[in-house]
Amino acid sequence: MSQIQILWVDDEIELLKPHILFLESKNYTVVSCTNGADAIDLVTEQNFDIVFLDENMPGLSGLDTLAAIKQQQQNLPVVMITKSEEEYIMEEAIGSKIADYLIKPVNPNQILLSLKKNLDNSRLVSEKTTANYQQEFRKISMDMGMVTTYQDWIELYKKLIHWELELENINDTGMLGILESQKQEANNQFFKFIKKNYQEYLTSEDKPTFSHTLFKNYVAPQLSKEQGVLWVVIDNLRFDQYRILEPIINNHFKKEEEHSYFSILPTATQYARNAIFSGLMPLDMDKKYPEFWKNDTDEGGMNLHENEFLSAQIKRLGLNIKHEYYKITNLKNGKELAENYNGTKENDLTAVVYNFVDMLSHSKTEMEVIKELAGDDKAYRSLTLSWFKNSPLFEIIQKAQQLGQKLIITTDHGTINCKQPSKVIGDKNISANLRYKTGKSLTYEEKNVYAVKNPKDIFLPSISMNSPFIFAKEDLFFAYPNNFNHFVKYYKNTYQHGGISLEEVIIPCAIYSPK
Repeated sequence: MSQIQILWVDDEIELLKPHILFLESKNYTVVSCTNGADAIDLVTEQNFDIVFLDENMPGLSGLDTLAAIKQQQQNLPVVMITKSEEEYIMEEAIGSKIADYLIKPVNPNQILLSLKKNLDNSRLVSEKTTANYQQEFRKISMDMGMVTTYQDWIELYKKLIHWELELENINDTGMLGILESQKQEANNQFFKFIKKNYQEYLTSEDKPTFSHTLFKNYVAPQLSKEQGVLWVVIDNLRFDQYRILEPIINNHFKKEEEHSYFSILPTATQYARNAIFSGLMPLDMDKKYPEFWKNDTDEGGMNLHENEFLSAQIKRLGLNIKHEYYKITNLKNGKELAENYNGTKENDLTAVVYNFVDMLSHSKTEMEVIKELAGDDKAYRSLTLSWFKNSPLFEIIQKAQQLGQKLIITTDHGTINCKQPSKVIGDKNISANLRYKTGKSLTYEEKNVYAVKNPKDIFLPSISMNSPFIFAKEDLFFAYPNNFNHFVKYYKNTYQHGGISLEEVIIPCAIYSPK
């Protein structure tokens, strides 16, 4: 490996001879000069790995030299060294994207630490992260065998997401492969857990917050006359996608609470999101509001009455509040709300459903370019982040902060990249979703599904007599035997929802106050 090339710029460079000798003994090459003009020439002529720059020099100042170096080589790390602790100098230096800031007198170990931090950082972080995950791997595997409660599953899933994002940052494909196997095993165990406990959880005292109790448990307690609330439901947002949006939100809001809740089954928009806004399970929606509820085989939009459902729930809970509801399904809608958002300042609650991530997952199925851009979970997260940073939704969130509103971000269900087909047969009225099916004369591979013979047992309406529901496990998707190969080729490696996986079921709800 070639030696690290250091440029050290200081008008009292002779006094730093011991430091330079120390670095040379550590196998670094140090080139020195005494003024900013020479430093700029040297940077132009030679390739340096890092620059140590004195802030207080006669002639061209350290800050001016820094600006000139950055114009020459924008990505060259520059460490500012200064006697002064004046705040404006620190702010100027940090604003110019320095790599580090050291106060004189510096000792050799400080310099060495700065070098390690800036030049060896990725290698050291990579080695430490890999070692930490290897230690954690055994613990996660043991934990998986002892998970007995929904709280345990939430913690385990969050841990898996944490390590997925950590290993992705260091691009360790070997460790990511091991983690992927661990996630598959976790989903296998989680499917068994849901199959065993879901029906009982719906009626027991000790149960997770589900879609139909989300508003009552987490949103309603935040409503007050003193401070408005922006409640954003981003359709189809997984926990890992939320995690990568967090740092951007944190620039404008301070997180007060983070909750994990369970989407009801099916983990699909018409069921889960209607349950959120109505505060009711689908069977109760069908009974109380037959004019609003549609079953899978009915014609027309399935989520056209969310505002009516929300108004009814607010009234049922005895909340005396002013609220408005917006559904954003395209860029034009989003821009209009962003432009006019200040009009919501008198609202106690502004509810916004934002459909981008759902459109993205469906586009991945239908458009080759999206398949390229979101080929795996890492790319899917990256595309979500890029969208969010440039979306009207981000502008809406910033305007909510300026109005002093609280922010609640959540979703209706997650999604999973489907890899394996599972054969299913039914009559012509079978539902179309690839992760769950309902209809008469269903034939399926029993080991691959959670089958509910009587939908009322889990508070779902029946589309007809003898119409069970089946939910696909892990990363399976349902395929019909006729034209099987074409169907599988078209839908394999696409993002779907409606079934049972950690990604679809365990989802975030975060509550923020404005900074």
